Amino acid sequence: MDKRRLRGRSRRDAPWQNEGMSYLVLARKWRPKRFAELVGQEHVVRALSNALDTGRVHHAFLFTGTRGVGKTTIARIFAKSLNCERGTSAEPCGECAACRDIDAGRFIDLLEIDAASNTGVDDVREVIDNAQYMPSRGRVKVYLIDEVHMLSKSAFNALLKTLEEPPGHVKFLLATTDPQKLPVTVLSRCLQFNLKRLDEQQIHGQMTRILEAEGIPAEAGAIRQLAKAADGSLRDGLSLLDQAIAYTGASAGADGGTLTDAGVAAMLGTVDRTRVGALLTALADGNGERLLAEVATLAEFSPEWGGVLDAFSDALHRVQVRQLVPGADVEADGVDVDALAARLRPEVVQLWYQMALNGRRDLALAPSPRAGFEMSLLRMLAFRPSEGEGARAATPSSGTDREAARSAASAAPPAPLSPRVPPPNPFADAAPPTRPAPPREAPQPRDATPVREASRPAPSPTAADDPPPWEVPREAAVAREIPRESTAVPQAVPPPVAPPAPSVAHAPRPGFVHDAGIADADAWHSLVANSNLRGPARVLAEHAGFVGYADGVLSLSLSADDDLLRGNAVTVNLVAEALAPALGVAPQIRFVEASRPAESLRQRNERARDQRQADAEANFMNDPDVQRLISQHGAKIVPDSIRPYDEN
Repeated sequence: MDKRRLRGRSRRDAPWQNEGMSYLVLARKWRPKRFAELVGQEHVVRALSNALDTGRVHHAFLFTGTRGVGKTTIARIFAKSLNCERGTSAEPCGECAACRDIDAGRFIDLLEIDAASNTGVDDVREVIDNAQYMPSRGRVKVYLIDEVHMLSKSAFNALLKTLEEPPGHVKFLLATTDPQKLPVTVLSRCLQFNLKRLDEQQIHGQMTRILEAEGIPAEAGAIRQLAKAADGSLRDGLSLLDQAIAYTGASAGADGGTLTDAGVAAMLGTVDRTRVGALLTALADGNGERLLAEVATLAEFSPEWGGVLDAFSDALHRVQVRQLVPGADVEADGVDVDALAARLRPEVVQLWYQMALNGRRDLALAPSPRAGFEMSLLRMLAFRPSEGEGARAATPSSGTDREAARSAASAAPPAPLSPRVPPPNPFADAAPPTRPAPPREAPQPRDATPVREASRPAPSPTAADDPPPWEVPREAAVAREIPRESTAVPQAVPPPVAPPAPSVAHAPRPGFVHDAGIADADAWHSLVANSNLRGPARVLAEHAGFVGYADGVLSLSLSADDDLLRGNAVTVNLVAEALAPALGVAPQIRFVEASRPAESLRQRNERARDQRQADAEANFMNDPDVQRLISQHGAKIVPDSIRPYDEN
């Protein structure tokens, strides 16, 4: 009997392993012995405490979750609560013989079975046979089966009947990291509790308390690195803390060492966060030489390049939070978050973040990890904000390089005439809508070009020096585009005495307001309906009611349900820029509070739709044939089946 029980218990808790050993690892030394000492898992503790206090204790419990979150610990505390000599309660005394024996792992009525090594049906039959006997010392015999998903199919089948109807003195506590592998017949017989991963703050706080109790000095950055490396598992974090103490030589007392940030970083092989900040600064400056120099400096420490990309993504996340949620508490952690948030546009941060994630995924496919890392950064270098939008334009960094690039472009042979489409710029704000150009004559062959030279407008003397349109600041692009559209006659042709009749190509779109402004709500609805707004900007415009327009200020109102739409300044700017061609200037949009918000385009469309539906139903029901079918043949109308005739 004793031999069988010893085989069932976990070998790591055998009492003879501690004999002659003066040191106990932190994960075992600081294992919680009461529910109040547990870190996190409040939802499980509350349910178990209520069950113990009310006496409504189920006969089978299943604890699931990743490693090191407290599955076995909760099961042991639960067993202690059931067998405490002072009575069943959620607060075991911890002083009686039963509580001390359970803490020491030698309580004879707590049988811990490792299902990873006892997977067969014979092991389960042995458990079933022993379950019929009354407890030897405690009130309840508790079977704690760890990693229960490792049992074989035949073992599960043998356990089902006993698991469903065990003797009154038996409780089953099952723990697993992979509940998907359990048969549904087992899941249906247990109360299942899913233990959550611990967040960094919880692990950080527990490590801080342990180090203070141990008297070991530590830097805040070192604890933060260990909490992050724990990846949600407190046991992993305490194991790393043991390793860091041994690596740095930290110990209690005046002569002991300190758990330093640099020592933990060297042990974990993580990159210094200031290096990540230097990489981001070089990217924001568009300085490729400095960027590769920072990569070469990183390579001297032989880092794990995937971890560097993870740190890079984390820094971009903090920059984006600072940009879009200024009031949020964001740790700098070696990165000048405020400066980068002010320099970079939010769209660029989002794109770089996605590139970092894709680079992390494709790192294994690169010729070498460093090459994959460098290529990810160079891809980001190719997508930078244009000049005037928070960073330098995507052109060579020095003036000499720019002049050389322009000279090379001017010396290149002319290409055949073909429509030129500038490459898309994902960072530029929405450009003002362009109207269709007047029809052009078919291009002549190269030999015939000099014949028509006199009828063509003379090129602007600075046209060759102008940067591409995707590198021009937004204000300059709008200023340059409007005169080009408003010019009716080329400079080489003298202006006619009488203005020519407007061509069809220059006819304004329906709802075009021009300089007269927006007179009323109907004009506002027409302008929005015929605009080129897309996505969130169009949603905001369609949900906004017109209040007034005067002196370049457009006053709008939103209902209480749509009030959240005004919070995004980027969306509001997109709406203003889209209205600029119609109003002659980008209006300043203000949202005013109104006791009764004006009707929006969306509300008007819904009202018109409801009216069409009501008219369609009335016309259908008043049709003589329909009335005859209903009255003579007992026909019934299918609900919601009547639709307007013109509805697509």
